[in-house]
Amino acid sequence: MIFMVKKIGFLVGSLREEAYSKKVALAFAELFPDGYETELVEIGHLPLYNQDFDDVAGMLPEAYTPFREEIKGYDAFVLVTPEYNRSYPAALKNALDVGSRPYGANLWDGKPVAVISQSPGALGAFGANHHLRQVLVFLNMVPLQQPEAYIGNVHKLLNEDGSVKEEKTTEYFKTIVDAFVQLIESTEQPE
Repeated sequence: MIFMVKKIGFLVGSLREEAYSKKVALAFAELFPDGYETELVEIGHLPLYNQDFDDVAGMLPEAYTPFREEIKGYDAFVLVTPEYNRSYPAALKNALDVGSRPYGANLWDGKPVAVISQSPGALGAFGANHHLRQVLVFLNMVPLQQPEAYIGNVHKLLNEDGSVKEEKTTEYFKTIVDAFVQLIESTEQPE
């Protein structure tokens, strides 16, 4: 039997270099078991989606093709987002749009996905998490339902370098990763 490494793409909603979302993503990425490879997927360079890019010859932005090829290579995704005005950031929505177009070429289709939202406030970006999940339904992704991941008071959970302060937080993060790994394995398609 050939053992295949599963590739997990992490998309981070915030473009800020020192974003809590990025730090949370890196903390989660370290918790995946052997047999899983995790990578951050860059989304900040993607021009805003315009259907003309796909419909009119010669208009496709240079960044779209390598991004779409990269997305094809992942077995599952983890989306880590802050909350902007009770929703998730435009950069993340744009990446989802670019990967779902042109119509009929949805690269997200059938892929397992975990949504992790975080905020310095107590609600853990609840609004962003739920708005994002609505879009994932339309994209026909397979979301992790439980446990839900709302990381509130994130600034109290992480050290300056992004490492997790307390073992109980790491244990909570690990329960989410373990549940996601089970989802990935249960939705695996035979070769």
